[in-house]
Order: sequence, then C-alpha cells, then structure tokens
Amino acid sequence: MEQDQVSFDNLGLSEATLAGIRQAGFQSPSPIQAAFIPIAITGADCIGQAQTGTGKTAAFVLPILERIDFKDTRTQVLVLTPTRELSQQVADEAERLSVHHPVRTACCVGGRPLRQQIAALQRGAQIVVGTPGRVIDLMARRDLNTSDLKIIVMDEADRMLDIGFRPDIEKILRQCPKDRQTLLLSATLPAPVERLAQKYMHNPTRIDLSIKNIGQNSIDQYYIPVDHDRKFKTLVQLLVQERPQQAIVFTRTKRGAEEVFRRFADRLAGTAYLHGDLAQSARDRTMKKFREGRIRLLIATDVVGRGIDVSGISHIINYDVPEDCDDYVHRVGRTGRLSTQDIRNAAFTLVCRDEGQQLTNIEVRINRVLPAYHIEGIETQRPGPKRAVATSAALEHTALQPEEEEEFGAMLV
Repeated sequence: MEQDQVSFDNLGLSEATLAGIRQAGFQSPSPIQAAFIPIAITGADCIGQAQTGTGKTAAFVLPILERIDFKDTRTQVLVLTPTRELSQQVADEAERLSVHHPVRTACCVGGRPLRQQIAALQRGAQIVVGTPGRVIDLMARRDLNTSDLKIIVMDEADRMLDIGFRPDIEKILRQCPKDRQTLLLSATLPAPVERLAQKYMHNPTRIDLSIKNIGQNSIDQYYIPVDHDRKFKTLVQLLVQERPQQAIVFTRTKRGAEEVFRRFADRLAGTAYLHGDLAQSARDRTMKKFREGRIRLLIATDVVGRGIDVSGISHIINYDVPEDCDDYVHRVGRTGRLSTQDIRNAAFTLVCRDEGQQLTNIEVRINRVLPAYHIEGIETQRPGPKRAVATSAALEHTALQPEEEEEFGAMLV
C-alpha cells in the first residue's frame, strides 16, 4: 500500500481509539506510525528507528490503547524515557489520545513531588511513564508494582543508554514479567542498543525509517556523552583523536574559559582565550594571531564567539552545551568554510547526563539527529553532583597519564 493511501482506519484500531485520533486532529499516519502500529498491535516485540519529530510517541501509544484491559486498574504499561520533559510529553500524548477510553496515566519523574506520584499510582494507573531513576525508586518503595506489566516501552533508547541509564534500565527489565511485550524506539541503533535488544527482546521486528544524511552539509556534527568530572580529559582525548587544523572550544562562562585555558597553556603551544572581560586591544591581538594561524586552539565564550569569522577553522567543540539553540547554530557556523576536501570540518558537543533535553532541543532546532562520538579509552560513568563547570579538584582527579601527556604534547606538530 502506498504511503499516501494509508489511513488510521487501515491499521486495525478500534473506533474509540480512532475517535481520539480524530479529536486530536491527526489527519493521516506518519511513516513510522503506519509501519509500527500494525505490528505492535499484535503483541509482538518491535524496534522502530526514526528521527526526532516523526510521530514515534503516537506510534506506540495507539497500540497500547488496544491492548490494555480497561477494567483492570493495575499498572499494565511502563514507558521509560531519558528526561523529565519527554516523560511529561508522552504522558500528555497518552491522555490526549485515550480521551474515549477509561484509562489513567501517571507521570513519575525526579524533581517533582513524590507524594503526588505515589497517590496517582494508588488510585490506579494502567499506564506509567517515567525516567529510570524515579521508576527504580518507586519500585524499591513498593509503590510501583511491575508484576502485572503487559508492555514495556523504551523511548529514545539510544539517548537513555548514552547518558548512563543502562544499569537502571536493566535492573527494571529484570524485575518485569518475561512474557511481556517490549517496544523499543530510537533515532539510532548503535551497538549498546542492539545488545540491549538482543538480551531483553524476543525476535523483534525491525522497522528502519531513519532518514539518512539529515540536514547534510559540509560539517560533521556529533555529541559526546561525558560525566561532569571527566570533561577536560575527554576534551584532550578528542583533540588527540581529531588533530584539528584550527579549533574553537566554546564554554558557557568566562571562568570556564579561563579554567580550560589554564590547563592547556603550559602544555600546548598556540592556545589562547577570549571573553567579554578582556580589553579590546587584547581581543584584537588574539584575533589577529588566530586569523594568521599562530593560534591553533581558541577557548571562547558566546559573547565573542559570534564575531569570529576565520576561514581556517576546521573544528568547533562545545565544551559546555549552549543555553540557547540559536547559539549552537552560530557556534557551528564558525566552521565548514574550508573548501578543500582533504580537511575534515566537524562540530562536537560534550553532553552530561542531566543535559539530554538540551541536546534534544538542539536537534529539533537544526532538524538533524546528532550521532554519538565515543572517545577511545573513556567510558561514561554515572555523574557526581551537578555543577556548571568542572572544579580544579575534579580536573586534577582526571589528570593525564605520562603517555597521554607525551601524545598530547605532540598533537599539533
């Protein structure tokens, strides 16, 4: 059946569900919905791969509504997501589409009153949406009973694993019925997601509707999962692996720029920093050297970042995730101006576990799914206390080994 001939009426949905779809204003199913719903509605395990913003939430919510026993108020569906914001979005979508069904949904995430979430579970919620940490907390308190689950959904599975939720997810899955249906949705299917699927899913049907080369241009764009206290070492390893011709490292604060520069200054020639507190004459001198190629690595804040227009820049590194999506566009726009095909143009964003939603916002803004870039020899671990920039103590904790110092010192030779 051609995509333009597909309608929700052809997907095996009940009249009550179709009424909810019409009331929500949906006209016709997106490709992922048209392909995913008929399989998921049968109870089979299914993996759906599609980019952000293609309707993946409705793709799994609609089949769920067909498989719930509405007379049973016990929790039958558990949806795991990487962020509080996405959990709320999924819960809202479930309520909107289930308006003609007697179903209750509870959103269980950290950072919100626990008592209210417990009360929602005690009233009876057939669908529970939440982040892995809060779900484990509620399970440990015996407020969330997973013994009657029929369906588990892992939404944005790649993001959940990349920001460190794999141990939590596996702990949850091990405590759920083995005869459940498992649905997994993800923008990408890297090896860790594949391994998770192989371990916890039963012969899943795969649907790949990812769009290749999303927003393709001359700049390769990636994000790097990292813990707060390992950011500096990750940055060093990235530079060693990439060996940029000329790079800008963006920080969110002036103090952050100076801290990163201080760590580089005595071990890497051709390094400088720029921020708004520097005298204009000093900024002018630095920019002159940068344009002439005498500075190979520039640490800068957004205050001056937008004014940097140098044709030799090959790499942009967001040491701190930009607070505004437009800042990301401006930062990345500093590179991609080299005409030769022999020089790689790339942008990297270091993303800590609590910054997943900011990364998603950037992807929506640029209409492009950023793949993960993994640093050799560095594994992402559970983060410590949140802080805007790494402290000196944390940086000393991640000091380079002698062999790394030697490789780093020779990096730009």
